[in-house]
Amino acid sequence: MRVIVLGAGLLGVTSAYYLQQLGHEVTVIDRQATPAAETSFANGGQISVSHAEPWANPSAPLKVLQWLGKEDAPLLFRIRADMRQWLWGLQFLRECTPARTKHNIEQIVRLGTYSRDTLQQLRRDTGLSYDQRTQGILHFYTTQKEFDGALKPAEQMRALGCERLVISADEAVKIEPALAHIRPQLAGATYTAEDESGDANRFARELVGLAAAAGVKFLMSHTVTALREAGGSIDHVEATDNEGRFQRIRGDAFVLAMGSLSPLYAAPLGIRLPIYPAKGYSVTLPVKDASKAHQVSLTDDEYKLVFSRYTSESGDRLRIAGTAELNGYDRDLNRVRCEAIVRRVEELFPGAGDTEQAQFWTGLRPATPSNVPMIGKTKLPNLYLNTGHGTLGWTHACGSGKSIARIVSGLVPEVDFAFTGMPAPQPRVLQAA
Repeated sequence: MRVIVLGAGLLGVTSAYYLQQLGHEVTVIDRQATPAAETSFANGGQISVSHAEPWANPSAPLKVLQWLGKEDAPLLFRIRADMRQWLWGLQFLRECTPARTKHNIEQIVRLGTYSRDTLQQLRRDTGLSYDQRTQGILHFYTTQKEFDGALKPAEQMRALGCERLVISADEAVKIEPALAHIRPQLAGATYTAEDESGDANRFARELVGLAAAAGVKFLMSHTVTALREAGGSIDHVEATDNEGRFQRIRGDAFVLAMGSLSPLYAAPLGIRLPIYPAKGYSVTLPVKDASKAHQVSLTDDEYKLVFSRYTSESGDRLRIAGTAELNGYDRDLNRVRCEAIVRRVEELFPGAGDTEQAQFWTGLRPATPSNVPMIGKTKLPNLYLNTGHGTLGWTHACGSGKSIARIVSGLVPEVDFAFTGMPAPQPRVLQAA
């Protein structure tokens, strides 16, 4: 089939790669000049199956209320005259029950484990290199309350096959000596040895090279203006190139992988996607003192920050990313939030990074109220979804891309997951990619 993939972010690129592997003629369309230039350009870098507890959980409503109006809050709900924001917020509250949280963790862990396995197989098959580290991910807690709150979700994740082990503060410092500076403040930690980290943007660019060499066509600097329906199916995509010339691009199947923009393109087709942009921030710092910088990828759950380290020919860098601001499609940098991240880095690892050369970035994550992405079929027989991954687009990219490629091809996905427009999965043994 001729398959048109809308979006050249992580989800679009992996979808295109696996679709081509299954024998399809694939074209990818993106408004940017280079792949993964928006949401995945400077993200936190973690392949974090262990980061499976959704924002919507029983403790979230009180925290959100406490954070209202605080510019440096980890999750800032900036109230707007926006019906989509209010509807999303109500759905978010419905997902905060213990039962819904348990269900959502199950979905996120299953997809995450499968996706991590798929990424590792892809790396073995192709030799892809993207500043990856396979030293695990360490979640650390500087308050007893936050640590206690992590114990039950960690137990559920272990029951699902994600070996997120609860460890003491001393064990945490042994795994990551750079935490020694805050040892008196550490209440405890969890460690997932199989989790990884790496430069998502570099991964996407490397995979585009492989896909293009295999015959995938990339129409970059092309802005999609509409998806046109005829006879109950998508007939073609309308787009303009970088010189404003109008084009109609036809295909047999279409995969919508446009991140936060996905609901805007689906709505005219009568498809309502519960996706709202959650603005995330990152700071990239050159390593100033390697002896003080962390080696293991870290998660600071209290402040909703993740820490990765990239070491390559281009230099040794620290990437710190996280927080969320629900403020529509605004991408302006909030200096208060940027400075709060740098301040936290200096509290934890003073002198490790060169704060004078800090590079700030912000991107819009496509968040669903449940944190469970939307992958699968729509009411239109040739339109498919691979979107709504929120903070876990990098973690779920390869598993999502391979799964949607199988669904488009009429094959059964290899993972038990609540795919859209498909029957509920039946319990069975999870197979390796």
